[in-house]
Amino acid sequence: MSPEFLLLGLVVVTALTFDFTNGFRDTANAMATSIATKALSPKAAVLLCAALNLIGAFLSVEVALTVTNAVVNIQAADGSPRPELLADGGYNLLLIVLAGLVGAIMWNLITWLWGLPSSSSHALFGGLIGSTIAGLGWEGVKWAGTGTKLDGVVGKILLPGLISPLVALLVAMVGTRLVFKVTENIALRYREEGFRWGQIGTASLVSLSHGTNDAQKTMGVITLALIGAGVWTDTHSVPLWVKVTCAFAIALGTYLGGWRIIRTMGKGLVEISSPQGMAAESASAAVILSSSQLGFALSTTHVATGSILGSGLGKRGATVRWNVAGRMFAAWLTTIPSAGLVGALMWLVGHLLGGVAGPLVIFAVMVGLAAWMWIHSRREPIGHHNVNDEWTPSPEKVPVGGTR
Repeated sequence: MSPEFLLLGLVVVTALTFDFTNGFRDTANAMATSIATKALSPKAAVLLCAALNLIGAFLSVEVALTVTNAVVNIQAADGSPRPELLADGGYNLLLIVLAGLVGAIMWNLITWLWGLPSSSSHALFGGLIGSTIAGLGWEGVKWAGTGTKLDGVVGKILLPGLISPLVALLVAMVGTRLVFKVTENIALRYREEGFRWGQIGTASLVSLSHGTNDAQKTMGVITLALIGAGVWTDTHSVPLWVKVTCAFAIALGTYLGGWRIIRTMGKGLVEISSPQGMAAESASAAVILSSSQLGFALSTTHVATGSILGSGLGKRGATVRWNVAGRMFAAWLTTIPSAGLVGALMWLVGHLLGGVAGPLVIFAVMVGLAAWMWIHSRREPIGHHNVNDEWTPSPEKVPVGGTR
């Protein structure tokens, strides 16, 4: 077996593993508030979310093309793939992709272990940026587009990542205030029951929109690897089998549910009611769907978190736990550099070992660390049976200023 063929197989398997971790981490983005308000039972919520993620993955390919073209500078001036990346069966490009994926997966798993809703998308881009810099230098990263066109890492990833949670926060805050204003004369019991039904619809829309955005990122990575291996040449389309496998991988991960993150988003940020939950989910769906059609590979976690915080700010007297939000913001700021550092380190390991040994060692490191984190998580298991327990932060996590 040639090193290039083995490496391509490892990239595909690792990419689908990333897709799976993306799914179980991001179930919270769509369903955390519905589970917290008991609009849906935990098991029903993850099943519905998985089904709609599967459908949503087939609705668009704009984000997939962004991932294929917006991070690694794979094209020459005439638009054709750069010949140095295709040399030796694309070994160097495949090694870059594999190392970047491992960096993303490691960050996904460690933040899941900590219960922190950080961005799987930014972890992926951070891992790829780090491994690309290690393998090709700074010029190997497509930092920006040409002229006034928003493209590359800055235009398609960083700017949407900064703007989208703020937009979602404002939309959810305004929506929450309008909801409570319009329904202020309705009895609390009937208001909660009515909005719980509404939450099922809005949570479904978020799940569908999540599939149109996040599943496509893995499609783009696998397509990038296929281009590197010389078995695919079209940078403006995605093979059908890639769409199908990525859709099922993210749906399976979503069904298993990342209960630690669901608990943090549903119970740790805001003491949320059904009207707030519906407003937050509506804001998230609107922002994610709009961005998917524009090809912006934004973080659905950032959008959902911004929406939940906005729903807390929009309700008078609501409890917002800013200490939890602060820990999340810190994770957001360190996601790209942390995943990038791991991606660069993995590329160096693979490059130094070379041949078949390099990719196999990288893959073995990923499997070993993932197994250790899963075993460690069993010490304090969180699942559908306790995800809705009351939030009781340890004393060192209680914020100063009385906002719990």
